Amino acid sequence: MRTLTISRELGSLGTSIAQAVAERLGYRLVWREIINEAAAQVGSPEIALAQIDDLGLLGLHPSERAFKAYHEAVRLIIEDLASKGRVVILGRAGQAILHDDPTVFHIKILAPLHLRIERIASRRNISSEAAQAQIEQSDRTRRCYLKRHYAVEWRDPELYDLVVNTLRLNVDAAATLIENAIAHLHLNTPSKGSSS
Repeated sequence: MRTLTISRELGSLGTSIAQAVAERLGYRLVWREIINEAAAQVGSPEIALAQIDDLGLLGLHPSERAFKAYHEAVRLIIEDLASKGRVVILGRAGQAILHDDPTVFHIKILAPLHLRIERIASRRNISSEAAQAQIEQSDRTRRCYLKRHYAVEWRDPELYDLVVNTLRLNVDAAATLIENAIAHLHLNTPSKGSSS
């Protein structure tokens, strides 16, 4: 397997799992670097800030033209990274952009809402109500991003090869599960007309 994409929900431990998987495999982990590189290519640092601002706190609204140029730059960067391989792409719609590439393995990290609230409240030292509001805003932003720019549903399980629920898995256990799944993959794509 040359490339992994990892999509995660806020509070699911997805970022830590992506870091652990990349370290175990000896792969490069990329996520926010893609934003910065794409923004630099289109000459719009405001785009980079707007994309990082999952909660919409900065109130930035780049033009539609700037967004289109940015998304095209992101697509090209992600495709280039995937072609070189040995990379874990965290977020940035990698599961949509690389959906038809048979050498890419797509992973979704999720957790029940109550646990995500508990984790975010503890990590950020905020109330459960504030944590829930942040999670709901983050989910809405991610869902709308994929729907608007790639016409896919963020939670559609068919976008992913493996869905990992961290309700009963810590970072190490989830990383081990992913590592084992990758070790047992075979890259043969089914022929057209084959049945399941």
